[in-house]
Amino acid sequence: MVFHCRRKEIPWEVVDSRAIEPVHMYYDEDKDLDIVSVGDADTCGTYVFNVEQLKTDDLVVFARQQLLKEVGKKGFNVLLSESWDLTIYRRGKHHRVQVSYSGRPARIDGDLPPLRPPPFMQVLQDAV
Repeated sequence: MVFHCRRKEIPWEVVDSRAIEPVHMYYDEDKDLDIVSVGDADTCGTYVFNVEQLKTDDLVVFARQQLLKEVGKKGFNVLLSESWDLTIYRRGKHHRVQVSYSGRPARIDGDLPPLRPPPFMQVLQDAV
């Protein structure tokens, strides 16, 4: 009986991790919003990117856009609260970024308010 040893694979090393707790995206000045329905629970999407250059701001914005597309398939058009978690991995010279974006979906009738940037993007300015 011949056993073949698996080639030793180098694991991904966690380089940095940032997380933002849920933040309400609409406030009292948005009183004229006509909220028709709100999702029963938060919706979460996890996205993994193999990158050469670490442009983490763009990756968080992309993850949000993807989550908005997903909740759009269920009839919602905004996220009332949003949170995200970003983890940067390294293996040798390669980098991988995992972004988990979540939010409470809702449906607003009428004109949608302008889309605000994801919450607390400033914490990414000093990321690796």
